Formats: sequence, structure tokens, C-alpha cells
Amino acid sequence: MIILEDTLISDDLIERKFCCDLGACRGACCIEGDRGAPITDEEVQQIRENLDHILPYVDKDIREEVKDEEFFEKDDDGDLVTLCHSDGRCRFVHTNENGIQECAIEKAHNDGLSTFLKPVSCHLYPVRLSEKETYTLVNYHEWGICNPARKNGSELGLPIYQFVKDALVRRFGEEWYEGLSKLAEEKFPDK
Repeated sequence: MIILEDTLISDDLIERKFCCDLGACRGACCIEGDRGAPITDEEVQQIRENLDHILPYVDKDIREEVKDEEFFEKDDDGDLVTLCHSDGRCRFVHTNENGIQECAIEKAHNDGLSTFLKPVSCHLYPVRLSEKETYTLVNYHEWGICNPARKNGSELGLPIYQFVKDALVRRFGEEWYEGLSKLAEEKFPDK
């Protein structure tokens, strides 16, 4: 465990390797699981503000659900999460021309139409955060559908914390990330 400011970071982020391989997994994290992506109140507002630009990217067969209903709910733990379609797909899924599942929110942003990138929880994956009263746990979430990403990351020698650098900087800041990198090199000089 690494302690940095008000975060407790799992050693897995440094020791384990990971790099998404969409050609192999086909974006399965957008269509599988037992609930939608964790989101914050602020992210709900940002999605609402950009919804007209996001909707054209949502798969046509679920677009009306997003337009006509709320797109989030509170889960059994009381946390906000995106809603999923009855078949398990996130309501913000976009299936590209190669049949790979992508985030419609991110697609609209990348095309310059939306000011919101995507939920931080999606951007951070496979890292999951647990907010406690005085600190944040930063952990690796291991999921079987990500076996291709672990294999790809191992072949590339890419630690998880480097794979999700942009997301970690987005959530915690550049200075925090530089601190993590320095601590990782000190604690695991051979990684």
C-alpha cells in the first residue's frame, strides 16, 4: 500500500500490467456487469447539459430510453450509477462500425460536440475509488473480461497506473500523479 496525501493506493497499480485491447474484448465493460458506471452529482449535471449532443451517438435501439427517462439511479449501496438497458448494456453505449462497444459520451466529446469527457469512473477503469471520510482508497478491480488487457499490458510492460495516467491526473492532479510515479519508482525500482 502506498500513502500519498489523502489516498491509500494499492500496490497492484504499480505491480500489475494492463492495457485495453478492444479488438479482443470488443468493449465488454460497456455491456456486462451487474450495474451501470458510478457517477457523481456533478457528472449527472454535466451529462444533462450535453445530452442533446450525446444522444445521436447512443445506439438507436436504446436512445429513446435515455431521452425519455432519467439515465441514472441509486444502487443498493446508495451510490449513483448510470442506468443499463434490459440486456445489460450501459444506456450510453455506442456500437462502432466494427461492432466494438464505445462510450457515446466520450465519442461526442472527441468529436468536439460535448464539453464532458465521460464519467471519471469509466476513465479510470480498471482502477476503482472508494471514498472514505478522511481518505480515498485507490484499488485495482480485476474482472475476467479484461484478460486480454492484462495480457496486452504484460506484453507492453505497462503498469496500471501508467495506463490510466490521464484519468488519475484528471481526478487527483498532475502533482499527485508525479508523487505517485516517484513513490512507485522508489518502492518498486525494478517495475
